[in-house]
Amino acid sequence: AVPRTRILATGGASHNKKILQVLSDVFNAPVYTIDTTNSACLGSAYRAIHGLVAETSVSLADVVKLAPEPKLAVTPAAGAEEV
Repeated sequence: AVPRTRILATGGASHNKKILQVLSDVFNAPVYTIDTTNSACLGSAYRAIHGLVAETSVSLADVVKLAPEPKLAVTPAAGAEEV
């Protein structure tokens, strides 16, 4: 089953597995990262591209199809939802 929630972590803290594990446990969701320089800016860049092509009825999903694929970094620890 596909989880309903997933977290995409970017920036310097995304390299710290302990911080990612806390996020995963607190939100009871898997955490993904993108191995791309300046990944925190990536979302706004794709939104800007989407804005430029908005008159052509291109969806944001179509714009981000070429985005780097996020990689699973951590999953919730067993019993995290009970805490």
